[in-house]
Amino acid sequence: QVQIVESGGGLVQPGGSLRLSCAASGSIPSIYAMGWYRQAPGKQRELVATITSGVITNYADSVKGRFTISRDNAKNTVYLQMNSLKPEDTAVYYCNVHVLRDNYWGQGTQVTVSS
Repeated sequence: QVQIVESGGGLVQPGGSLRLSCAASGSIPSIYAMGWYRQAPGKQRELVATITSGVITNYADSVKGRFTISRDNAKNTVYLQMNSLKPEDTAVYYCNVHVLRDNYWGQGTQVTVSS
C-alpha cells in the first residue's frame, strides 16, 4: 500500500521558520508532481506549492519569496522550507503526490504561527 508521511510541523512565532518533509513509499507509479496544500479552519484547501519531476515549481502568490519547495526524486520526498512565517500561514498542511491516474494525500501536519 502507498504511504504518504508528512513531518516537520509545529508551533512557531511570527517571522520564524519551519521545514516540512513528505516521504512517499510503497508501490507507486511514475510521479508527475508533488506538492503542498493547506487548509485553515473554516476555509477551503488551497495550493501552496508544487514541483514537477522536471523541477518546475509553482507557488501561491501569498507565499512567493518566503517558501521554497524542493524534492529528491530518488527518495520520492518533497520538502517545503517556510521562512518569515505569518499568523495567516496557520493551517494543516497536506502533502500531495500526483500520478497518472490518481492523487495520493498525506494525513496532514499542523503548522501554527502565533505569538
